[in-house]
Amino acid sequence: MTNVSNEIKEQLSLEQVVEHIRWSDGLVPAIVQDAKTRQVLMMAYMNRESLKLSLESGETWFWSRSRQELWHKGATSGNVQTITSLKYDCDGDTLLVEVKPNGPACHTGAVTCFHNEIVGLPEQSADQASGNSSTATSSASSESRFEVLAELESVIAERERERPEGAYTTYLFDKGVDKILKKIGEEASETIIAAKNKDNDELRLEVSDLMYHLLVLLQERKLPLDDIMSELSRRHERPRRD
Repeated sequence: MTNVSNEIKEQLSLEQVVEHIRWSDGLVPAIVQDAKTRQVLMMAYMNRESLKLSLESGETWFWSRSRQELWHKGATSGNVQTITSLKYDCDGDTLLVEVKPNGPACHTGAVTCFHNEIVGLPEQSADQASGNSSTATSSASSESRFEVLAELESVIAERERERPEGAYTTYLFDKGVDKILKKIGEEASETIIAAKNKDNDELRLEVSDLMYHLLVLLQERKLPLDDIMSELSRRHERPRRD
């Protein structure tokens, strides 16, 4: 048993926990939340067996309604979720699973499955009218505006692990660092040409290609993007020279 299940067993046995939950057709929805950021990552269903496996292993297990089978989150992608806390609500009909995620929760590569924002709510409109927020296309906070880089980094890491056939990223990793470096050189040259031509549409595309290939290089060298961000932060904090 892990610390997670031991903590719960101090209050209730597994059998008692099961009895406190209001199962619907043998299932209960489980909300998964990042224990550190408090971001809601996903929602899935647990049955008695997946709850038992989650408690025993300390990682999330669910029941797939479409496949009619148990599934261990991250078993194939490596994006496992280590459970730090597991609670049920006042009605006993929903679980809250706080986790330490090892990668994105969504199969699309997004950090959270809840990444499709519905805009146009009254409060949003009022904020925009009063100038308290920017337009919908530029309303991302400073914490989330670069989230796509983290998501892309995770997808690239998954491609390296799983090597899906026909994927361009798989091709780059199979060819090795020399091929990756060659592509970076090509994209850097094309970025320079686009900038010299004062073509911002082309520049946007070429910079995007360059950044993608740089992320592939970082993954090949096992240098986390966080290390690059930390270095940039350190440089920013240095005193300016007159």
